[in-house]
Amino acid sequence: MTSDNRIGPPIFGSERETLRAFLDYHRATLAMKCEGLTDEELRQQSMPPSTLSLLGLVRHMAEVERAWFRRVFEDNDAPMVWSEEIDFQAAYDASASTRSEAFAAWEAEVENSRRIERAAESLELAGYQPRWGEQVSLRMVMVHVLLDYGRHNGHADFLREGIDGTVGA
Repeated sequence: MTSDNRIGPPIFGSERETLRAFLDYHRATLAMKCEGLTDEELRQQSMPPSTLSLLGLVRHMAEVERAWFRRVFEDNDAPMVWSEEIDFQAAYDASASTRSEAFAAWEAEVENSRRIERAAESLELAGYQPRWGEQVSLRMVMVHVLLDYGRHNGHADFLREGIDGTVGA
């Protein structure tokens, strides 16, 4: 990995500022874990039978961003990127994917999520979660996505170490 350019969350900030900053910090962490690797290295799988790879994590998080921001607050019927059946596992198979393809989709979804969050008047904004069949708040969505990044960035740590021995951050 190259340099760590992530911006940490504020020590004292509002709830919204803190949630936004932690989300962006974890988004930057995933990108950092992928820095400097070839497409082949990004597709390197953890261990059979798992298809988990760094590129698969990027694809998966594109689906997570889409499912939890776009589908909840804009269009409940928006198609997923890599699955017609809302199968989050399908995104993990990055065997035919490239960095440019996966990152373009992920970055587009991140920007859309940021736009939705910034346009909301409050964290109490309600949206319909189609998989759950109920209303959820923007606060809940931000926390849910943040926890998903935290979990998968732990996977990214191990994947990166397995590829080239890089550890930390």
